[in-house]
Amino acid sequence: MAALRKARAYSKKKVTPYTRTSKRRQKSFIKAVPPQKIVKFEMGNKDAQKQGKFSQIIKVISDENVQIRHNAFEACRQFLNKKLDKELAGQYFFKVVPYPHHIQRENKMLTGAGADRMQTGMQLSFGKTTGKAAIAKKGSVIFEIAVNNEKAVAFTRKIIKQVNPKLPGKIRIEAEVIKTE
Repeated sequence: MAALRKARAYSKKKVTPYTRTSKRRQKSFIKAVPPQKIVKFEMGNKDAQKQGKFSQIIKVISDENVQIRHNAFEACRQFLNKKLDKELAGQYFFKVVPYPHHIQRENKMLTGAGADRMQTGMQLSFGKTTGKAAIAKKGSVIFEIAVNNEKAVAFTRKIIKQVNPKLPGKIRIEAEVIKTE
């Protein structure tokens, strides 16, 4: 039950970005920024993408305002890249579009008998950093996958549907044909 409450707290519809940007002579309240869990943002055949050799782009688009944690991005990235590399073997380009800037905080509370005498409650409730997230607005692109043929598009749609439970909120998949000259 505690995990359910925690998920609700981090998937707020409206959130103010909390980043490390601070002006000179102002105290930054963030003591330590959590490390980035996303290893790569671009995978596959980058040269072919730069030369425009792919004919279709599949986009995963957010259908609601949501925060996506960096560990969710990494889980999706690993799964998609593994399946694409196994099936298409270098005939694709995969990109994670948003960068997680928003730093999440949690005010850890003790539970159980006698816990009320050991914690400060709301007195010092600013919280410690627990992770990073990207704030995705409705209609923003989460992932882009470029492929060559219809068979690859069908396969990519299938594996994106398998990744859907790892992402918070609702998503939609759009495929668009790139005009090659």
